[in-house]
Amino acid sequence: MRNTEDSRIIELFFARDEKAISETHGKYGRYCYSIAYNILAVNEDCEECVNDTLMKAWNAIPPQKPKKLSAFLGRITRNLSLNRFFEKTADKRGSGQTAAVLDELAECVSSGVTTEDISDNNTLRHALNDFLICLEPEKRIIFMQRYWYMMSVKAIAAEHSSTESRIKMILLRTRSELKEHLIKEGITL
Repeated sequence: MRNTEDSRIIELFFARDEKAISETHGKYGRYCYSIAYNILAVNEDCEECVNDTLMKAWNAIPPQKPKKLSAFLGRITRNLSLNRFFEKTADKRGSGQTAAVLDELAECVSSGVTTEDISDNNTLRHALNDFLICLEPEKRIIFMQRYWYMMSVKAIAAEHSSTESRIKMILLRTRSELKEHLIKEGITL
């Protein structure tokens, strides 16, 4: 079920009305910026990713008709931001939140495969979705905040009125559960 305002925005895209861009930016600009910032942490790069997201949405709608506009835009922003991060750190290991998140996830992956190599794998995507569905809501939210939105442990702890050490322990145990789940599913990475 679509939000009425989102339906109106999507109708603007279908009508090829440029007002769709400004309406989308007004409603989702800060959301997209926060996703980009958690990955890139450079204002200019984040602003470019938000603008690129709006352009990609303009080019994708139509023919696509997203069921949830925020998720559609969030995925575009995240992918653009990760691509930019990998471009900037191609010959050197990046620093900051993104590198830390990727290092943590590398615990679930064998040494022969990089996290970038498996990011678009359909089998893995289904296994991850199955895993996330089985998690308790709080653990799922914490996991997604860290590994999808790439929030810092400190920010997650503050949002959950918890300590950083508790959040780190939840993430450690959840990554361990994920690794076991992937092995059980026959996915050796």
